[in-house]
Amino acid sequence: MSTHDPIAFGLPHRAPFLFVDRVGACVPGVEAAGEKTFDADDPMFAGHFPGNPIVPGVILTEALAQLAGIAGASDRGFLLSAIRAMKFPAAAKPGKPILLRAKKTGQLGGLHQFAVTAESDGQIVAEGQLVLNELL
Repeated sequence: MSTHDPIAFGLPHRAPFLFVDRVGACVPGVEAAGEKTFDADDPMFAGHFPGNPIVPGVILTEALAQLAGIAGASDRGFLLSAIRAMKFPAAAKPGKPILLRAKKTGQLGGLHQFAVTAESDGQIVAEGQLVLNELL
């Protein structure tokens, strides 16, 4: 995957709430792929779960929403509006790269729907649909 800074794609998030390290393939307005590796020393892992840390599903969902915002390619930006049918079939572990994918599947006015997946170690760790609301 090529190294592209997510901020260069217009993502407004910054550390410590930036959950896309790199953007690879991107077709603006259609789809994007990216990557995130969570540092094992991140304080959230001290409590989720001690001795067996896993990336929280809500954080995976946010990473996918951030990538969907990049795929949506709006100069105005987006807000996460709905989380639909999200599943977490396997655990994502800190220190392991997580491949993120978002593909636009529909639009109604300012609402944009995306099919999203996250994969780590060859397993799907999150999949579902997200709806982003384009800012006016």
